[in-house]
Amino acid sequence: MRRSTRLRRRLDRDEIIVLPGAYDALSATLIEQAGFEQFFTTGFGLAASTLGVPDIGLLTQTEIIERSRRIASVVDIPLVADMDTGYGSPLNVIRTVTECVQGDIAGMILEDQEWPKRCGHLEGKRVIPREDHVQKLRAAVHARGDDDLVIIARTDARAVNDMDDAIDRGRAYHAAGADVVFIEAPRSVDELRAIRDAFPPDVPLFANMIEDGATPFLSASELQDLGFRMVVYPLSGLFATAAVLRGVFAALHASGTTTGAGPMTGLEEFKTLIGLDRFNALEAQFASNGSEG
Repeated sequence: MRRSTRLRRRLDRDEIIVLPGAYDALSATLIEQAGFEQFFTTGFGLAASTLGVPDIGLLTQTEIIERSRRIASVVDIPLVADMDTGYGSPLNVIRTVTECVQGDIAGMILEDQEWPKRCGHLEGKRVIPREDHVQKLRAAVHARGDDDLVIIARTDARAVNDMDDAIDRGRAYHAAGADVVFIEAPRSVDELRAIRDAFPPDVPLFANMIEDGATPFLSASELQDLGFRMVVYPLSGLFATAAVLRGVFAALHASGTTTGAGPMTGLEEFKTLIGLDRFNALEAQFASNGSEG
């Protein structure tokens, strides 16, 4: 069964879909080992881990697709990938969606910002006309074909214009064929409630939880109670990694040792984590016995 079909079937469950954010293959592996049934690749995290830069549209379409497909390939759980604006016109969206389907990516976010885009919790965003994004979404549905790729339509109009425009865009995007509606960066629980109240109960809604972000930071169960069907915690792993690495490297610089610097795996645990035994067994299966010649 394709991963997109597995993700689409999970949308029919009563339990909210929780998506931890991965920024590389190792973080995706750890997410799967923690027991999650699906995960997310964050454009913010890919920009930081690939180039060491903010999420302000500096990564190209090919870089995002290549890294997302590579990350998806190391685990068995469905991936929802942040595909930014689709990287251009409806024709660019068609190519982006085709690449996602070919890479067995289960879901994708398509947002209505102007390019170069910015992280949804940064200032200085601009949005394209509503009808332009409607056409991008129609192109995405066309390119998906008979695959079950879950298309999540994101609008950043709450910050740029107002909540009324964001809700109107969300309705138009769902009518254009988006499976899930994502109104980015509401500023209060009341705004989260207003989003839910603005849509029929059968329209799945998506929430973005960023530590110290613009939106109140709620648990998955709290968001489920508010009526949301999907929630992403895109940067939790990245933020935790940054904090641990900063502490370890500071301790090493100060004292010349990492002993007592903070939590870390040992070599044997890490070899297990990355599946070294599996590769050793595969190598042994095809090892030469030296009898030829």
